[in-house]
Amino acid sequence: MRSDTFNFEVPPDLIAQTPAAKRDESRLMVVRRQAGTIEHLTFKDLPGLLNAGDLLVMNNTRVKPCRLHCSKEGTGGHVELFILRHLEGSDYEALTGSWRNIPPGARITLPDNGGGVTLVEKHEGGHWRVRFDMRPNDAEAFIQRAAKMPLPPYIRREKIDDEYAALDRERYQTIFAANEGAVAAPTAGLHFTPQVFEALDSRKINRAFVTLHVGPGTFRPLKTEMLADHPMHSEEYSVPAETAAAVQQTRENGGRVVVVGSTSCRTLETVSDERGVPAPGSGATSLFIYPPYRFRCTDAMLTNFHLPHSTLIFMVAAWLGVELTRHAYMEAIEHEYHFFSYGDAMLCLP
Repeated sequence: MRSDTFNFEVPPDLIAQTPAAKRDESRLMVVRRQAGTIEHLTFKDLPGLLNAGDLLVMNNTRVKPCRLHCSKEGTGGHVELFILRHLEGSDYEALTGSWRNIPPGARITLPDNGGGVTLVEKHEGGHWRVRFDMRPNDAEAFIQRAAKMPLPPYIRREKIDDEYAALDRERYQTIFAANEGAVAAPTAGLHFTPQVFEALDSRKINRAFVTLHVGPGTFRPLKTEMLADHPMHSEEYSVPAETAAAVQQTRENGGRVVVVGSTSCRTLETVSDERGVPAPGSGATSLFIYPPYRFRCTDAMLTNFHLPHSTLIFMVAAWLGVELTRHAYMEAIEHEYHFFSYGDAMLCLP
């Protein structure tokens, strides 16, 4: 399949720059695959669209504030330090934004009088080993305090005086986030509220959790002509034994497994056998789902609206089919749905 299958543009004013006033007041497009129908509802209607005995599988990764707006020591030029993960001591793996041709040993000045950072060693893909001029615990505390949330590039924020910084810390995080390690949010989960959970409970709709730490590769655009040639990024996952058991029990009882977001889908499809039963455990997945992929564990999918030249829209197309996916996206544009991370949601039903 060609990577330009979905060759359309999303009007800039439909790219959500801030979240909905309330999480569950986002709009919800409901697409039924077999009937080919589309309904326009709100997210708080979700419980009424599911059946007793269905199981929602959600990604409980937690996004860490990791974007530091720094300056080059000596010149004062702006440089972004994007912290990916802790290595050891005061050393971290990081990206340096648009700063190119950096010699090892280069120095960066942190914001908020945080001192300095040394770029120790460059690795593949522009990743750096960087060392903070402070003790390990102090470095971690500084990052948690001073860093901003790692919003995707299509959400525009001021580098220094960001009026939305506090809002992003709250809303670019699911209410059930538990296991820190992601540098991007599992955005289909952003719409859930305690009230929606209560409504799901009252209808005897169950929940279980997996963890997939969303990495920076999730924003990598498709650059190859054919999908089969795209080098899919790898992400770490964990599937608890109780989640695997809940999926198996749901199947035995005739319920549906409803994946919340592409990350939950990717995790379950990676670890499930031909019967659709997942194996518990941890690992890394580079699974790329696109038509004509045969789903093993996914019976329905809740997702946001994705970039037209992304791997994520092809996962939706693998479920709904290319033509119904294209029709749904054109209707979303016509009805002025909000797109991408802070945007509205789509429920894909059989």
